[in-house]
Amino acid sequence: MKSRVLTFEELDKLAENTARILKKGDSLALIGDLGTGKTTFTKTICRYFNITENVKSPTFNYVTEYNSGDIPVYHFDVYRLEEATEIYDIGYEDYLGGDGISIIEWADKIQEELPEDALFV
Repeated sequence: MKSRVLTFEELDKLAENTARILKKGDSLALIGDLGTGKTTFTKTICRYFNITENVKSPTFNYVTEYNSGDIPVYHFDVYRLEEATEIYDIGYEDYLGGDGISIIEWADKIQEELPEDALFV
């Protein structure tokens, strides 16, 4: 299978199209190497939902909540986790299936802990 790198414009379009199908309680699993655009993808989704906070990688917080828009967005970065089950130490289950959308960067690190209906990009 031949792969190609998306341009920034294509990445934004993909994120906008993804945002259109997201609804409260959904989980979006983002997988990709460092610098592949996971946070950029998240920024575009947040812009779609009219989030006004500065969206940045929550690397040192594990999760950042954005509540200013049409729907809350819970932005996870699980890169630093050693074990997948460590995600529960930050109240992960409280965010799932709730009133917002959970976006999880480095989701492959906690794949066995993701909801069965998570959308993968």
